[in-house]
Amino acid sequence: MPQQVRGVIARAKGSPVELVDITIPDPGPGEVVVDIAACGVCHTDLAYRDDGINDEFPFLLGHEAAGTVESVGEGVESVAPGDFAILNWRAVCGQCRACKRGRPQYCFDTFNAEQPMTLADGTELTPALGIGAFADKTLVHAGQCTKVDPAADPAVAGLLGCGVMAGLGAAVNTGGVARGDTVAVIGCGGVGDAAIMGAWLAGARTIIAVDRDRRKLDWARELGATHVVDAGSADVVEAVQQLTGGFGADVVIDAVGRPETWKQAFYARDLAGTVVLVGVPTPDMRLEMPMLDFFSHGGALKSSWYGDCLPERDFPALVDLYLQGRLPLEKFVTERISLDSVEKAFHAMHEGAVLRSVVIL
Repeated sequence: MPQQVRGVIARAKGSPVELVDITIPDPGPGEVVVDIAACGVCHTDLAYRDDGINDEFPFLLGHEAAGTVESVGEGVESVAPGDFAILNWRAVCGQCRACKRGRPQYCFDTFNAEQPMTLADGTELTPALGIGAFADKTLVHAGQCTKVDPAADPAVAGLLGCGVMAGLGAAVNTGGVARGDTVAVIGCGGVGDAAIMGAWLAGARTIIAVDRDRRKLDWARELGATHVVDAGSADVVEAVQQLTGGFGADVVIDAVGRPETWKQAFYARDLAGTVVLVGVPTPDMRLEMPMLDFFSHGGALKSSWYGDCLPERDFPALVDLYLQGRLPLEKFVTERISLDSVEKAFHAMHEGAVLRSVVIL
């Protein structure tokens, strides 16, 4: 039977979010109902509310989530009722050209649940990133559930579903940071700090955090940065070069996604170094640079989608490292809040007061 549960929705552009009753259908073929334990408050959810993604209101917000599989539909074999899982928005299809070329981390045809979740009056909801986890329960495709060790704290594990994985993967998967490398990360919010942690995990010898907010730079030090640069008072390119023997960093990660920060990343890298863009630009942003500079600097210019992760490979491995005490993911959880506090969490995030607020259900 369909279930009625609580969920946080964005009904119109810029309007405060609302906690309302929503209807979750029984899982159909290939679908799963998940009892949500925790869900992080990500900037992408705010972008949905403010019409920065699309205009398919009303949205059921939330996507950085972990919980317990409650029921599964026909044909589901990857998870079973009672499994503890992290939700992801890359349900690999196995059939597209990327998958068939052995690059499933770039899957071009990921799955979502086919049945809609609705308001009590039958209005269909658009779930954020195909998940919609600011709710007691949600309906997703089975491929969006990655089974992990249930010993993990759900508030910590759920963050791998988006921001932490995006940043950590930008360093490890996309940037290919290796032991002994020098790394600079521009922008030290949740994604940037996760990139710093990824560089630390990979064994980088120098990790430079760049931001204008001293509080964020302090967080970056706690998460692995060896040096910090206040972008409000220093020339970023010169500072990074000075901290890397005058050469520039081997890998520079732009976690902001603006033309000026991307240029800083480009010129702050060593010859043949790598630039990774993980911050998301807006459609109106433009970049103008001398073409000769692209040729003369060499190296690689990359964009990182979801940290180029493969959830079934990366989530269990990272959770294991966390449980072994080798990856302090708990440092990203600034506060634990209730489901009716999402709007307040958006304000705290906008003010830079938190790395992550996490809704506990």
